[in-house]
Amino acid sequence: MKIAIAADHAGYEAKRELVNYLVEKGYDVLDLGTNSLESCDYPDYAIKCANEVANKNAQFGILICGTGIGMSICANKVKGIRCANCQDNFSVQMTREHNDANMLTMGARVISVDKMKELVDIFLTTPFSNEPKHIKRIEKISQAEI
Repeated sequence: MKIAIAADHAGYEAKRELVNYLVEKGYDVLDLGTNSLESCDYPDYAIKCANEVANKNAQFGILICGTGIGMSICANKVKGIRCANCQDNFSVQMTREHNDANMLTMGARVISVDKMKELVDIFLTTPFSNEPKHIKRIEKISQAEI
């Protein structure tokens, strides 16, 4: 499974640790930057990562910035992306089961790297429920995309 991952300067160090963690777990990781602590614009990295997922070059995407909020907003602008900003186990599980989320954002200034690893594990191993009511709702989301 290929995972696209990107961060801004606030999430750079956490991204670096997550890349190593994912590689150790056997995932194919597409690291899209940033590659330093130098201040940068999070939309550039969020859109780049979301496009990789939308174009099916990666099955899932992970984004990290200070709070996860800005990157989530950006990623959700890309057609075909369902990105959730999560900080707890239950939300991550539900966004996969009910929303078939294909991207996850997290905040490096909000949660620890260890918590991020836990959330990523849940995100990557929880299947979509395939319940008709959830499929119908996702189709409505897709129809609303411009």
